[in-house]
Amino acid sequence: MSFVADILESARARAAEPLLLQVHGSNVEPCSGSAFVETVGRARAWLRRAGVVAGDRVALLAPNSARWAAVDLAIMAEGAIVVPLYARQDPHQLAGMLDDATPRVVIAADGKLAAALTAAWPKACPVAIYDELFACQPVVESSVPIAAAAPVTIIYTSGTSGEPKGAVLTADNVEFMLDVTVQRIAQMSVGTRNEDRVFHYLPFCFAGSRIMLWSQLRRGNPLWISTNLDNLQEELRTAKPHYYLNVPVLLERIRKGVETRLAGMGKPVWALHQRAFAAQRAGATGATAVRERMWLMLAQKLLFPRIKQLIGPNLEFLICGSARLSEETQRWFEMIGLPVYQVYGLTETTGIVTIDDTKHLEPGRVGYAVPGCEIKLSEDGELMCRGRNVFAGYWNRPEATAQTVRDGWLYTGDQAAIDDSGSLQVVGRLKDVIVPESGHNVAPAPIEEKLVLSGTGIEQAVVVGHGRPFLTAIVTGQVGQGELDRARDAVNAQLPHYQRLRKLYHAPEPFTIESGLLTANQKLRRRVIEQHYQQAIEELYR
Repeated sequence: MSFVADILESARARAAEPLLLQVHGSNVEPCSGSAFVETVGRARAWLRRAGVVAGDRVALLAPNSARWAAVDLAIMAEGAIVVPLYARQDPHQLAGMLDDATPRVVIAADGKLAAALTAAWPKACPVAIYDELFACQPVVESSVPIAAAAPVTIIYTSGTSGEPKGAVLTADNVEFMLDVTVQRIAQMSVGTRNEDRVFHYLPFCFAGSRIMLWSQLRRGNPLWISTNLDNLQEELRTAKPHYYLNVPVLLERIRKGVETRLAGMGKPVWALHQRAFAAQRAGATGATAVRERMWLMLAQKLLFPRIKQLIGPNLEFLICGSARLSEETQRWFEMIGLPVYQVYGLTETTGIVTIDDTKHLEPGRVGYAVPGCEIKLSEDGELMCRGRNVFAGYWNRPEATAQTVRDGWLYTGDQAAIDDSGSLQVVGRLKDVIVPESGHNVAPAPIEEKLVLSGTGIEQAVVVGHGRPFLTAIVTGQVGQGELDRARDAVNAQLPHYQRLRKLYHAPEPFTIESGLLTANQKLRRRVIEQHYQQAIEELYR
């Protein structure tokens, strides 16, 4: 059976039990296995009425919900190819993706999304909304057979360094990855309980999120779905998950929020936290003395259980992917008793290349290649991988595909290091490397991390200086000039001379998805940011 048939079979096995639980603040809206299968059947009936056949592209524009998951399965169950789109993305950017994908139909969650898309993309392609789909009588037939090499989805890349490209993933790509993730999730889970409480807030349209969704559905394990990112704290209190998938920005915010709260509880509490963290970091290098260990043990008894209870009473671990997580933040969570398991991958690798080994967790590294995937470095230090997780190519872009996949190896574009045990460390994107007039190669991400973690209120940072006499940075956050100067000096003290920052520019507004300065999954659009602040950058060098 295909993974689509497996998921539907797992849903039928939970006919009377919740399969997906939509969290609305303190309220929960469950969707049972039988209701999910029926919703899939209704969507399949509408697709047939719309003339969709195997191989057609069908775009899906909607926020996360049980209905999203059902429509996604329905499209694949009919042998068609899902083109998932991010509901919060600029409609004009989506129009470029649709021009490339040429779908037979577009399915939008509601009239508002449909109208915004139609205004930006006035094509002849029909745009339908959920209400139309779910008014049909459900199809009860089995899903159509799907060949291993058949495309099942086209996921558009985030466009951090250029125009988004449609990565084509096949049924075999997904089958391989689900075998890996279902097995690894079972290893991560603690105890002998029948099911995990898993919460999910990241958009399903991204490869990593989709794999998490399909993995839980294939396991027949309920998934708690966020419905309002602006109310994430209350949703987490309602779901009380054992674990959930994250991007680094959320973990950084959690840590900052906790530290701000501790600092407001008085000097003794804050001093205990700081001394314990110093001991934790010293322990990582084997330099912890008896006195430091005592502070750490005291905090583990009196302070960390309260912090962990505050973050999530049932939390056993966290999973993090999408971008680089600072080693310091990973160590902080480890210190309070919440290990963070990192996952590294690209859309082009079906979301995953490496996963942390729970028995050999090393902060600052992203684990080991999953079984069946090989990794190695090029002469330039670029990470390469080969295996069944490597995509079929970019839709309608044979030249770009040929540049990315050579002799069976996918060139990731990431600068990396692999130790003797096979553990991977990602330094940054090769295209992001800055070469100032000194001729040194500078990876900006580690410097940006230090600025954000400087404790001065800086929330985002972008280092610039390619071809310039020195490095500068654009930063955002509630921070004054004095704090900027202190942050710069503190960061420079940790850097070699050629990586030091001469000046900082305080941007008046944060980088956001809506402004076009962040990608849909919260990554910096560096070239766009530099263009947007070109005049300010020129002033820094004047």
